[in-house]
Amino acid sequence: MARKYSKSAGKKVEKVMHEFKEGKLVSGRSGKKVKNPKQAIAIGLSEARKSGARVPKKKSS
Repeated sequence: MARKYSKSAGKKVEKVMHEFKEGKLVSGRSGKKVKNPKQAIAIGLSEARKSGARVPKKKSS
């Protein structure tokens, strides 16, 4: 079975989580500090998606 997420996407999330744990991760335009780990993962996946990594589509709400 194929991987859902590419290795580069995993690396991007890993990097973003490191920033989150150091308290340096800020959210988009508001520039507020990210306090939720799920939000940090979402930011990492979004950045990976923009850079062209293989990431599943966002779930529409």
